[in-house]
Amino acid sequence: MQWVAFALMTGAAILCALWPLSRRRSGAEGQARAIAFHKAQLAEIDRDVERGQLPPGEAAGARAETARRLIAASEEAKAGQPAGEGRAAMRARTVVVIVFVAIPAVTFGLYFRLGSPHLPDQPILARTADPAGIGDLGAALAKIEAHLIADPGDGRGFKVVAPVYMRLGRFEEAARAYREALRLLGEDAATRADYGEALTAAAGGIVTAEARAAFEQALTDRSDLPKARYYLGLAAEQEGDRAKAIAVYQKLLADGPTDAPWLPIVRQHLAGLNGAPAAAATGEAAAIAALDPSAQQSAIRAMVARLAERLAQNGDDAQGWLRLIRAYGVLHETDKAKEALARARKATAGDEATAQGLDALAQEFGLGS
Repeated sequence: MQWVAFALMTGAAILCALWPLSRRRSGAEGQARAIAFHKAQLAEIDRDVERGQLPPGEAAGARAETARRLIAASEEAKAGQPAGEGRAAMRARTVVVIVFVAIPAVTFGLYFRLGSPHLPDQPILARTADPAGIGDLGAALAKIEAHLIADPGDGRGFKVVAPVYMRLGRFEEAARAYREALRLLGEDAATRADYGEALTAAAGGIVTAEARAAFEQALTDRSDLPKARYYLGLAAEQEGDRAKAIAVYQKLLADGPTDAPWLPIVRQHLAGLNGAPAAAATGEAAAIAALDPSAQQSAIRAMVARLAERLAQNGDDAQGWLRLIRAYGVLHETDKAKEALARARKATAGDEATAQGLDALAQEFGLGS
């Protein structure tokens, strides 16, 4: 049906282009009008002379010019073809050939050489949500948000915009977008894990009960999701269940590819658990996770402030530095995270395992080298 519409539109365009060429003038009729005009002009010159409106000298010149034109028109009428009609006909035939043959040949030749008629269309959301393609993440986000206001039932749009919110540090909005995507598109293990991650980021890095449920549900559908496994290990670590957290991290390292980008983070947590974990900190994180969401943010910031004060007095706690930098990162306090990173590098100089953890955090939160 679509190709029929295209064919009709193409035919209409060609008809519009050729219609003027089909309206050929009658040569005899045109020349008769020209002869009559020139004769009337000669008579008008004579009347102007009789009325004294035209000097005899000028009248002679005007008669000569008009007579010349009258003779030319009479000769063209006798020949049966106006001057230039042959050339006009030739031009008309050339235009017809170009419209019917040359343009379609060139157009279709280029299309079948350069085009891809069998590829599906790329949705506008997929194009506008690509920051590398657009170069302006804010403009892309505004377009997607405007689209979602007009069409709030577009689950694909919510799934596209959620990672953009995460990148901008708008974690609560990212969680809502993932939740809408799941509601509209149906259950998907990877999207469910992303939803849990957004909830965790919105809670300042604390794996809340709702986030834990999201990760557990994701693993029910796909038991090999590294993201969901990692955050459940983090939840166990925050609750003070050292043995369970170690088991989760060790299994994750054993199953994961050797070049996985998340390996340094897992090794960093595992090294901390195999050393001297801060039981008080993990217990406090578990208590925060049990709080009402409205009270979690203030409790998280208070905990982070106490950790920063303790490290200012004693900077020998490598795991404390790692927790502080991560906390600043998820709270979107980039300047404080960079400052803590610099202080941590100085305080833990020579500790290779901690250095790797710091490098991984710097890369994860875009803190520079």
